[in-house]
Amino acid sequence: MSPQSFTSDRRRFLNLVGGAALAAPILGASNPAFGSSASKAADHVAEFYGSLSEKQLTTICFPFEHKLRNRINANWHVTKPRIGEDFYTDAQRDLVKKILRSMSSEEGYKRLIQQMDDDYFGVEEYSMAVFGDPEAGEFQWMLTGRHLTLRVDGNSIKNSAFGGPIVYGHADEDPDTNLYHYQTKQTNKVFEALNPEQVKSALLKKAPRETDVLLQGANGKFQGLAVKDMASDQQTLVKESLQVLLAPYAEEDSKEVMDLIEQGGGLEKLHMAFYQQGDLKEDKVWDMWRVEGPSLVWNFRGAPHVHAYINIGMAKS
Repeated sequence: MSPQSFTSDRRRFLNLVGGAALAAPILGASNPAFGSSASKAADHVAEFYGSLSEKQLTTICFPFEHKLRNRINANWHVTKPRIGEDFYTDAQRDLVKKILRSMSSEEGYKRLIQQMDDDYFGVEEYSMAVFGDPEAGEFQWMLTGRHLTLRVDGNSIKNSAFGGPIVYGHADEDPDTNLYHYQTKQTNKVFEALNPEQVKSALLKKAPRETDVLLQGANGKFQGLAVKDMASDQQTLVKESLQVLLAPYAEEDSKEVMDLIEQGGGLEKLHMAFYQQGDLKEDKVWDMWRVEGPSLVWNFRGAPHVHAYINIGMAKS
Protein backbone atom coordinates (compact mmCIF):
# COMPACT_ATOMS: atom_id res chain seq x y z
CA MET A 1 0.00 0.00 0.00
CA SER A 2 1.35 3.46 -0.87
CA PRO A 3 1.61 6.21 1.78
CA GLN A 4 -1.09 8.12 -0.12
CA SER A 5 -3.68 5.32 -0.07
CA PHE A 6 -2.78 4.46 3.53
CA THR A 7 -3.36 7.99 4.78
CA SER A 8 -6.39 8.61 2.57
CA ASP A 9 -8.12 5.52 4.00
CA ARG A 10 -7.43 6.75 7.50
CA ARG A 11 -8.69 10.25 6.71
CA ARG A 12 -11.93 8.88 5.25
CA PHE A 13 -12.40 6.88 8.43
CA LEU A 14 -11.85 9.97 10.58
CA ASN A 15 -14.41 11.91 8.59
CA LEU A 16 -16.99 9.15 8.92
CA VAL A 17 -16.82 8.60 12.66
CA GLY A 18 -16.01 12.12 13.79
CA GLY A 19 -13.35 13.32 16.20
CA ALA A 20 -15.33 12.74 19.39
CA ALA A 21 -15.73 9.03 18.78
CA LEU A 22 -11.96 8.67 18.50
CA ALA A 23 -11.12 10.40 21.76
CA ALA A 24 -10.63 7.23 23.82
CA PRO A 25 -8.51 5.32 21.27
CA ILE A 26 -6.29 8.35 20.66
CA LEU A 27 -5.56 8.60 24.37
CA GLY A 28 -4.64 4.92 24.35
CA ALA A 29 -6.54 4.00 27.48
CA SER A 30 -7.93 0.70 26.18
CA ASN A 31 -6.39 0.29 22.75
CA PRO A 32 -4.61 -3.11 22.60
CA ALA A 33 -2.04 -1.65 20.19
CA PHE A 34 -0.32 -0.03 23.12
CA GLY A 35 0.44 -3.28 24.94
CA SER A 36 0.08 -1.51 28.28
CA SER A 37 -1.82 1.57 29.39
CA ALA A 38 1.39 2.48 31.27
CA SER A 39 3.07 3.36 27.96
CA LYS A 40 2.77 7.14 28.10
CA ALA A 41 5.12 7.58 25.16
CA ALA A 42 2.80 5.49 22.96
CA ASP A 43 -0.20 7.49 24.18
CA HIS A 44 1.52 10.68 23.10
CA VAL A 45 2.40 9.14 19.73
CA ALA A 46 -1.26 8.29 19.17
CA GLU A 47 -2.27 11.83 20.12
CA PHE A 48 0.35 13.22 17.74
CA TYR A 49 -0.82 10.91 14.95
CA GLY A 50 -4.43 11.95 15.46
CA SER A 51 -3.47 15.62 15.11
CA LEU A 52 -1.87 15.28 11.67
CA SER A 53 -3.34 17.05 8.68
CA GLU A 54 -3.77 15.37 5.30
CA LYS A 55 -0.55 16.96 4.04
CA GLN A 56 1.35 15.84 7.11
CA LEU A 57 -0.01 12.30 6.84
CA THR A 58 1.09 11.91 3.23
CA THR A 59 4.55 13.32 4.01
CA ILE A 60 5.67 11.58 7.21
CA CYS A 61 3.43 8.50 7.53
CA PHE A 62 4.13 5.16 5.87
CA PRO A 63 2.80 1.60 5.87
CA PHE A 64 4.26 -0.46 8.69
CA GLU A 65 6.42 -2.63 6.40
CA HIS A 66 8.02 0.31 4.59
CA LYS A 67 11.78 -0.19 4.12
CA LEU A 68 12.67 3.05 5.91
CA ARG A 69 11.47 1.58 9.20
CA ASN A 70 14.34 -0.93 9.21
CA ARG A 71 17.13 1.56 8.60
CA ILE A 72 19.56 2.65 11.29
CA ASN A 73 22.27 5.23 10.94
CA ALA A 74 24.15 7.66 13.15
CA ASN A 75 23.33 10.66 10.97
CA TRP A 76 20.28 10.68 8.70
CA HIS A 77 16.77 12.05 8.25
CA VAL A 78 13.88 9.64 7.84
CA THR A 79 11.72 12.42 6.32
CA LYS A 80 12.48 15.89 5.00
CA PRO A 81 10.56 18.24 7.35
CA ARG A 82 12.46 19.32 10.44
CA ILE A 83 10.54 19.48 13.70
CA GLY A 84 11.16 23.21 14.02
CA GLU A 85 9.72 24.07 10.60
CA ASP A 86 6.28 25.59 10.01
CA PHE A 87 5.24 22.19 8.67
CA TYR A 88 4.41 21.31 12.31
CA THR A 89 2.30 23.23 14.81
CA ASP A 90 3.48 24.36 18.23
CA ALA A 91 1.10 21.83 19.80
CA GLN A 92 2.68 19.02 17.77
CA ARG A 93 6.18 20.13 18.80
CA ASP A 94 5.04 20.01 22.42
CA LEU A 95 3.83 16.45 21.84
CA VAL A 96 7.22 15.47 20.43
CA LYS A 97 8.86 16.66 23.63
CA LYS A 98 6.28 14.72 25.64
CA ILE A 99 7.12 11.58 23.64
CA LEU A 100 10.83 12.02 24.30
CA ARG A 101 10.25 12.75 27.98
CA SER A 102 7.99 9.71 28.40
CA MET A 103 10.39 7.31 26.69
CA SER A 104 13.23 8.42 28.97
CA SER A 105 14.08 8.52 32.63
CA GLU A 106 14.40 12.00 34.13
CA GLU A 107 18.19 11.90 33.87
CA GLY A 108 18.06 10.29 30.43
CA TYR A 109 15.80 13.02 29.08
CA LYS A 110 18.15 15.77 30.26
CA ARG A 111 21.10 14.01 28.66
CA LEU A 112 19.16 13.43 25.42
CA ILE A 113 18.15 17.09 25.11
CA GLN A 114 21.72 18.18 25.89
CA GLN A 115 23.08 15.85 23.20
CA MET A 116 20.68 17.24 20.58
CA ASP A 117 21.56 20.80 21.60
CA ASP A 118 25.30 20.09 21.41
CA ASP A 119 25.30 18.10 18.18
CA TYR A 120 22.58 19.66 16.04
CA PHE A 121 21.18 22.91 17.49
CA GLY A 122 18.35 21.16 19.32
CA VAL A 123 15.39 18.87 18.73
CA GLU A 124 14.00 21.33 16.19
CA GLU A 125 16.62 20.14 13.64
CA TYR A 126 15.61 16.47 13.87
CA SER A 127 13.00 14.69 11.74
CA MET A 128 10.38 12.00 12.36
CA ALA A 129 8.03 9.49 10.79
CA VAL A 130 5.17 7.21 11.79
CA PHE A 131 4.91 3.68 10.41
CA GLY A 132 1.65 1.79 10.67
CA ASP A 133 -1.38 3.03 12.58
CA PRO A 134 -1.20 3.71 16.36
CA GLU A 135 -5.00 3.54 16.47
CA ALA A 136 -5.29 0.06 14.98
CA GLY A 137 -2.31 -2.27 15.38
CA GLU A 138 1.45 -2.43 14.87
CA PHE A 139 3.07 0.97 14.66
CA GLN A 140 6.32 2.77 15.21
CA TRP A 141 7.22 6.41 15.72
CA MET A 142 10.78 7.23 14.72
CA LEU A 143 12.97 10.26 15.36
CA THR A 144 16.24 10.67 13.47
CA GLY A 145 19.07 13.15 13.05
CA ARG A 146 22.68 13.59 14.06
CA HIS A 147 23.67 10.75 16.40
CA LEU A 148 20.12 9.51 16.92
CA THR A 149 17.72 6.87 15.69
CA LEU A 150 14.98 6.54 18.33
CA ARG A 151 11.79 4.47 18.26
CA VAL A 152 8.50 4.12 20.13
CA ASP A 153 6.24 1.14 19.43
CA GLY A 154 4.08 0.84 22.56
CA ASN A 155 5.07 -2.84 22.77
CA SER A 156 3.08 -3.48 19.60
CA ILE A 157 6.14 -5.12 18.00
CA LYS A 158 6.59 -8.41 19.81
CA ASN A 159 9.94 -9.67 21.10
CA SER A 160 11.74 -6.44 20.25
CA ALA A 161 12.82 -3.79 22.74
CA PHE A 162 12.17 -0.26 21.46
CA GLY A 163 10.63 -1.82 18.35
CA GLY A 164 14.00 -2.26 16.66
CA PRO A 165 17.62 -1.08 16.67
CA ILE A 166 18.37 2.35 18.07
CA VAL A 167 21.37 4.68 17.89
CA TYR A 168 22.72 7.31 20.24
CA GLY A 169 25.94 9.30 20.41
CA HIS A 170 27.69 12.55 21.14
CA ALA A 171 30.19 14.52 19.02
CA ASP A 172 32.44 15.65 21.89
CA GLU A 173 35.81 13.96 21.33
CA ASP A 174 37.08 14.62 24.85
CA PRO A 175 36.22 11.60 27.02
CA ASP A 176 36.12 13.81 30.12
CA THR A 177 33.19 15.81 28.76
CA ASN A 178 31.46 13.38 26.38
CA LEU A 179 27.92 12.79 27.65
CA TYR A 180 28.20 9.00 27.37
CA HIS A 181 31.78 8.33 28.49
CA TYR A 182 30.38 7.41 31.91
CA GLN A 183 29.12 4.19 30.29
CA THR A 184 32.66 3.33 29.19
CA LYS A 185 33.97 3.95 32.70
CA GLN A 186 31.29 1.63 34.07
CA THR A 187 31.90 -1.26 31.65
CA ASN A 188 35.65 -0.93 32.16
CA LYS A 189 35.07 -1.78 35.83
CA VAL A 190 34.32 -5.27 34.55
CA PHE A 191 37.57 -5.32 32.58
CA GLU A 192 39.57 -4.11 35.59
CA ALA A 193 38.21 -7.04 37.62
CA LEU A 194 39.38 -9.68 35.13
CA ASN A 195 42.36 -11.94 35.75
CA PRO A 196 45.15 -12.30 33.13
CA GLU A 197 43.63 -15.43 31.57
CA GLN A 198 40.23 -13.76 31.21
CA VAL A 199 41.85 -10.68 29.65
CA LYS A 200 43.19 -12.90 26.84
CA SER A 201 39.60 -13.66 25.83
CA ALA A 202 38.09 -10.26 26.57
CA LEU A 203 40.61 -7.89 24.94
CA LEU A 204 40.71 -7.93 21.15
CA LYS A 205 42.60 -5.79 18.65
CA LYS A 206 39.98 -4.57 16.21
CA ALA A 207 36.34 -3.63 16.77
CA PRO A 208 33.57 -4.78 14.41
CA ARG A 209 31.72 -2.32 12.24
CA GLU A 210 29.49 -0.03 14.23
CA THR A 211 26.40 -1.19 12.33
CA ASP A 212 27.17 -4.87 13.02
CA VAL A 213 24.26 -5.47 15.39
CA LEU A 214 22.42 -8.41 13.84
CA LEU A 215 20.86 -10.63 16.51
CA GLN A 216 22.39 -14.11 16.21
CA GLY A 217 20.18 -16.11 18.54
CA ALA A 218 21.15 -19.11 20.65
CA ASN A 219 23.56 -20.55 18.08
CA GLY A 220 25.49 -17.34 17.54
CA LYS A 221 29.24 -16.87 17.80
CA PHE A 222 29.99 -13.98 20.11
CA GLN A 223 33.20 -12.04 20.62
CA GLY A 224 34.89 -11.68 23.97
CA LEU A 225 34.65 -13.36 27.33
CA ALA A 226 31.52 -15.30 28.28
CA VAL A 227 29.84 -14.03 31.45
CA LYS A 228 29.34 -17.66 32.50
CA ASP A 229 33.14 -17.90 32.77
CA MET A 230 33.30 -15.00 35.21
CA ALA A 231 33.34 -15.21 38.99
CA SER A 232 30.23 -14.19 40.90
CA ASP A 233 31.62 -10.77 41.84
CA GLN A 234 32.51 -10.13 38.19
CA GLN A 235 29.02 -11.14 37.12
CA THR A 236 27.64 -8.64 39.62
CA LEU A 237 29.67 -5.93 37.89
CA VAL A 238 28.17 -7.00 34.54
CA LYS A 239 24.67 -6.71 35.98
CA GLU A 240 25.48 -3.29 37.43
CA SER A 241 26.81 -2.21 34.03
CA LEU A 242 23.57 -3.24 32.33
CA GLN A 243 21.63 -1.21 34.89
CA VAL A 244 23.78 1.84 34.08
CA LEU A 245 23.29 1.34 30.34
CA LEU A 246 19.52 1.10 30.74
CA ALA A 247 19.16 3.96 33.22
CA PRO A 248 18.42 6.61 30.51
CA TYR A 249 15.28 4.78 29.36
CA ALA A 250 11.76 4.52 30.74
CA GLU A 251 11.25 1.82 33.35
CA GLU A 252 8.90 -0.17 31.12
CA ASP A 253 11.57 -0.35 28.38
CA SER A 254 14.35 -1.30 30.80
CA LYS A 255 12.16 -4.10 32.14
CA GLU A 256 11.43 -5.32 28.62
CA VAL A 257 15.16 -5.44 27.88
CA MET A 258 15.86 -7.54 30.96
CA ASP A 259 12.97 -9.85 30.11
CA LEU A 260 14.39 -10.37 26.62
CA ILE A 261 17.84 -11.10 28.06
CA GLU A 262 16.22 -13.77 30.22
CA GLN A 263 14.41 -15.21 27.21
CA GLY A 264 17.79 -15.41 25.49
CA GLY A 265 19.21 -17.55 28.29
CA GLY A 266 19.97 -14.97 30.96
CA LEU A 267 23.03 -13.02 32.03
CA GLU A 268 25.39 -15.99 31.69
CA LYS A 269 24.74 -16.18 27.94
CA LEU A 270 26.17 -12.69 27.41
CA HIS A 271 29.73 -11.97 26.29
CA MET A 272 31.82 -8.85 26.83
CA ALA A 273 34.57 -7.68 24.48
CA PHE A 274 36.93 -4.71 24.74
CA TYR A 275 39.02 -3.41 21.85
CA GLN A 276 42.53 -1.98 21.73
CA GLN A 277 41.47 0.03 18.69
CA GLY A 278 40.56 3.63 19.50
CA ASP A 279 42.09 3.97 22.97
CA LEU A 280 41.72 7.75 23.01
CA LYS A 281 44.14 8.64 25.80
CA GLU A 282 46.24 5.48 25.55
CA ASP A 283 45.26 4.90 29.17
CA LYS A 284 43.88 1.36 28.69
CA VAL A 285 40.40 2.56 29.50
CA TRP A 286 38.98 0.86 26.43
CA ASP A 287 36.74 3.30 24.56
CA MET A 288 35.37 0.64 22.22
CA TRP A 289 33.49 -2.27 23.74
CA ARG A 290 30.61 -4.64 23.08
CA VAL A 291 28.07 -6.59 25.11
CA GLU A 292 26.42 -9.39 23.13
CA GLY A 293 24.31 -12.47 23.57
CA PRO A 294 21.49 -14.33 21.84
CA SER A 295 19.01 -11.50 22.34
CA LEU A 296 21.19 -8.41 22.82
CA VAL A 297 23.87 -6.43 21.01
CA TRP A 298 25.24 -3.23 22.57
CA ASN A 299 27.98 -2.04 20.21
CA PHE A 300 29.70 1.02 21.68
CA ARG A 301 32.35 2.94 19.73
CA GLY A 302 33.75 5.75 21.84
CA ALA A 303 36.41 6.94 19.36
CA PRO A 304 36.81 9.48 17.91
CA HIS A 305 33.49 10.23 19.61
CA VAL A 306 30.53 8.11 20.71
CA HIS A 307 28.42 6.15 18.24
CA ALA A 308 26.40 3.43 19.98
CA TYR A 309 24.23 0.95 18.08
CA ILE A 310 21.78 -1.14 20.10
CA ASN A 311 19.63 -4.10 19.10
CA ILE A 312 17.63 -6.11 21.64
CA GLY A 313 15.08 -8.80 20.83
CA MET A 314 14.58 -12.41 19.87
CA ALA A 315 16.36 -13.37 16.67
CA LYS A 316 14.08 -14.39 13.82
CA SER A 317 14.46 -18.06 12.98
